[in-house]
Amino acid sequence: MDAATPVVELKQITKRFPGIVANDSISLKLHKGEIHALLGENGAGKSTLMNIVFGLYQPDEGSIEVNGKPVIIDSPNKAIELGIGMVHQHFKLVQPFTVTENIVLGMEPKKMGIQLDYKTSVAKIKKLSDQYGLKVNPNAKIQDISVGMQQRVEILKTLYRGADILIFDEPTAVLTPQEINDLMDIMKRLVEEGKSIILITHKLKEIMQISDTVTIIRRGKVIDTVKTSETNPNELAEKMVGRSVSFKVDKKPASPKQNVLEVQNLTMKNKEGISVLKGLNLNVRAGEILGIAGVDGNGQSELIEAITGLSHADGGVIKINGKDITNKSPRSITESGVSHIPEDRHKHGLVLDFSMSENMVLETYYKPPYNKAGFLNKKEIDKQAKRLIEAFDVRTPSIETKARSLSGGNQQKAIIAREIDKDPDLLIAAQPTRGLDVGAIEFVQQQLVAQRDQGKAVLLISFELDEIMNVSDRIAVIYEGQIVGEVLPEETNDQELGLMMAGSKITGGKA
Repeated sequence: MDAATPVVELKQITKRFPGIVANDSISLKLHKGEIHALLGENGAGKSTLMNIVFGLYQPDEGSIEVNGKPVIIDSPNKAIELGIGMVHQHFKLVQPFTVTENIVLGMEPKKMGIQLDYKTSVAKIKKLSDQYGLKVNPNAKIQDISVGMQQRVEILKTLYRGADILIFDEPTAVLTPQEINDLMDIMKRLVEEGKSIILITHKLKEIMQISDTVTIIRRGKVIDTVKTSETNPNELAEKMVGRSVSFKVDKKPASPKQNVLEVQNLTMKNKEGISVLKGLNLNVRAGEILGIAGVDGNGQSELIEAITGLSHADGGVIKINGKDITNKSPRSITESGVSHIPEDRHKHGLVLDFSMSENMVLETYYKPPYNKAGFLNKKEIDKQAKRLIEAFDVRTPSIETKARSLSGGNQQKAIIAREIDKDPDLLIAAQPTRGLDVGAIEFVQQQLVAQRDQGKAVLLISFELDEIMNVSDRIAVIYEGQIVGEVLPEETNDQELGLMMAGSKITGGKA
């Protein structure tokens, strides 16, 4: 094969779904040893395009060439046969199985044609893991390893099947900053070994850091393809959303009033009986955004679950507007004036097989006007859904579309619309911009500030330090289940916060 021949070339790919053209005559070339980023807003058609390359969808028009030869990719098996592997945003792993069992699933090596040859598989996986610096234990169970490690298992799965072309779909959406750096090193190692990568993302920092080429898609059409070295984040953001985007949150200083949320000496054990919250104290006032900074796994999830009633606290008190809500039911906590944008939108935010209309009243369906004498009032429910979808620019073919059909960003916007519309006293926003593009991030952050300006208390939990620094009025740092320090964003920096997040006590920095 001539070195100038692309390893994958898409020619005029078009894909339609009812009411929407997801891909509109898209052409793209991926060359050997290249990291080609596919940049676009949520719902721009990036994942659809890559699902076509991986054989999960068939194009309505257009053609694909692999190594200069026309191919028809009518299934993932065909894609794998052609050396194409895909690491999906939502991992396709069996939790109780080991790493090895997951990797060999569907192509288990046999001894003498009958018995599973587990030993050979473990050795092969260990060799691949060492070769690419993945550091995966082949015998660990999926349920016992971190999200970052699970992603490495997905990468190993593609390599084990002989992939030379790897598609990464939003690979950093659920990773901590350290795991993101590790993934970048792994990707560099892969291209050094002759692999080629298509990276679906909307994180401009990562694109500038890792990619060689960027193709920008907006509403299903290619806007431009540029060399990364010849562009900058502002230019990319503008091409992606069709307008200039501010990376700074525009807000006036906060004027906090009375305490809305008070958490006193909160203790909690996890399922294994290990203490995850150890006498945690916290308060959030009306008219302020309190940001919680911390490395994933230091008690953030448990803190949110305790406040929202999703988990049982072992000790301590949680009050909303002076009223004790400790260990009350999620509904009674919601009715005390708490709204919750959950960190896992699929698990706790939406019922994926319900329509968008039904999802918009998940917490209010039992109240009038949505409920009349015990019967759902579809007309009122649809009216509410239309209003929210319009106000928050949720891009969906219709209010009857199932939630699972929407892009991650549009699912997130729908949840935010529903939660803000409840007019809460306390808005808990957990990873509210995870997996969102710059335009949507700007919109969500403006909504949080607007809530604060209306006198609401906002508790923001985010692993994005930039977001914590940008949006918060006050920052509390969580480490091993305790708040280890409090600082004001204008009086601190990434380095100081990073040290506190790692457990160092900072003197003189307390707000």
